Amino acid sequence: MEKGKKITLSAIKADVGSYTGHVRVHPDLLAVAKASLEEALKANFLIDYHVTACGDDLQLIMTHQKGSDNAEVHELAWDTFSKCADRAKELKLYGAGQDLLADAFSGNVRGLGPGAAEMEFVERGSEPVVIFMADKTEPGAWNYPLFKIFADPFNTAGLVIDPNMHNGFVFEVHELKKKKKILFSMPEDMYTMLAFIGSPSEYCIKAIYRKNNTEEKVAVTSTEKLGLIAGRYVGKDDPVCIVRCQSGLPAVGEVIEPFTHPHLVAGWMRGSHHGPLMPVSQEDSGPTRFDGPPRVIGLGFQLNEGKLVGPVDFFADKAYDRARDIANQMADYMRRLGPFEPHRLPSEQMEYTTLPILLKELDAEFTDL
Repeated sequence: MEKGKKITLSAIKADVGSYTGHVRVHPDLLAVAKASLEEALKANFLIDYHVTACGDDLQLIMTHQKGSDNAEVHELAWDTFSKCADRAKELKLYGAGQDLLADAFSGNVRGLGPGAAEMEFVERGSEPVVIFMADKTEPGAWNYPLFKIFADPFNTAGLVIDPNMHNGFVFEVHELKKKKKILFSMPEDMYTMLAFIGSPSEYCIKAIYRKNNTEEKVAVTSTEKLGLIAGRYVGKDDPVCIVRCQSGLPAVGEVIEPFTHPHLVAGWMRGSHHGPLMPVSQEDSGPTRFDGPPRVIGLGFQLNEGKLVGPVDFFADKAYDRARDIANQMADYMRRLGPFEPHRLPSEQMEYTTLPILLKELDAEFTDL
């Protein structure tokens, strides 16, 4: 590691094939991914890496000093996913290569299918980070917890009692369809921002910054929406999120606290339903009931000169058992609604699901009143 130079932490994910159905990443794919990144590590291209899975999504966590959106790092991720997709095809896994929407790499994985969350920063004396990974949901799933973590004093006591946090943070919000962004300063812009992020299918929190330095990210998410990229339903987005913790930032306990209250997110079966976001251990991240319910894992690392010390599997803690019970009760209630809203998404959100195919077939049968 080059002293004095910023560290880049990259979390890049893709669904490149799973078994049985949309449940788990096959061990062979994890092995292929580890071999690919190990080769890059031995070549001193990466400082460190960690390969894992959340449900049917392969997760590549990498540290390096090449900056965010680096073409070489993204090409490494793309090539790794491609090798895994080839193995998935050999195993006849479901959805082999599903998130690889292009025939070849073209400089950046953004817009090609995989989701990416990256941040570049000077490593502090102690640098704890939490990486959240979700399955069967969309990028807007992070709006509620990120608001709670960085703007709600009922969740984060540090906003009240820590002088280094008392002035709040700056939120970068993206309007995904129009490809526009806006900055909101907390707490003064809170009510205005809530008017937008309360519609998570349209507006997503992309990044959060220190108020005195909007060049320094303290949280970042993936905002790639597969439906907008492909123009059709090819699978749910299954986003990732990185949050830095402690020393003038929310404590680790404040960062994971919002997930004790499961909130409803879009996704679940065929990406067409609302369901509770259930916090689970990495081992329990394979969704089965109705291809769900949507779930989230949280892995904690300490950075040491770019090395990933960890992870700690936060939601394996029994303290989250009640949250899982609540999520299961919510799932029971929503499932009983069957094809009716609000279990099924409203019609404007069904545009990028399989429903338009059926509607097109029936279009000629509709007559004027």
